[in-house]
Amino acid sequence: MTNMPGTKKPRQLAFVSSDAGDARAALAELSAEYGHVSMEDADVVVALGGDGFLLQTLRDTMGTGKKVYGMNRGTIGFLMNEYAVDALPERIGAAVAETIRPLEMRATTMDGEMVTALAINEVALWRQSYQTAKIRISVDGKLRMEELSCDGVMVATPAGSTAYNLSAHGPILPLDAPLLALTPVSPFRPRAWRGALLPNRSEVRFEILEAAKRPVNAAADHTEVKGVQSVTVRQSKKVTATLLFDPSHSWNERILKEQFRY
Repeated sequence: MTNMPGTKKPRQLAFVSSDAGDARAALAELSAEYGHVSMEDADVVVALGGDGFLLQTLRDTMGTGKKVYGMNRGTIGFLMNEYAVDALPERIGAAVAETIRPLEMRATTMDGEMVTALAINEVALWRQSYQTAKIRISVDGKLRMEELSCDGVMVATPAGSTAYNLSAHGPILPLDAPLLALTPVSPFRPRAWRGALLPNRSEVRFEILEAAKRPVNAAADHTEVKGVQSVTVRQSKKVTATLLFDPSHSWNERILKEQFRY
């Protein structure tokens, strides 16, 4: 991920919102104030809602070169800018852009089917039955863990590090950190293992041990694959999404605040 200079004042804005009442009201208010074009014709897409809706908007714009500016009309809004109607084009023009590279998941099922998908947050594996999953982990072709007995395991991006990864006690990563978080979910053996930080160029391979007896599902964000035999995860080299932040409300500042909460 690389920092980019702020964008020029946008000529065309597209407003999109979640189904929440506050988000729909903001959509009507901003469209009336600034006009509205389709997402295809827009320079910048303004996403109104919570973090989940913002990430969905980023998925919808991946690879298009369009920039996404989120304003919080949801609950937490960790990735969002504060909502205000006034001077929106000027705010967007002064915003700092962060380029996000999603993860590529390649999952092979027990039936031999290959499924590929992209994830902005994380690629996660978790047990499908009452029995713990047993997973072998390799990084860049080198075996790193012969057998992890757990409820699940994930590879999270910096953008996703405050979501499922944080709930599983994984580390919070600055958005521009060249890292991925490899985080277990309820590890049983080795019980003391809390995961690893990997260079974002790494390729992680998960092999499911006793897959028929201990079935495992995998998901790249919302794309789920049932009954996987192996999963390979790496950062995309081609596809990007771009997120805009107000300079006074940067991602790095939010990361620091989150780490000093008690």
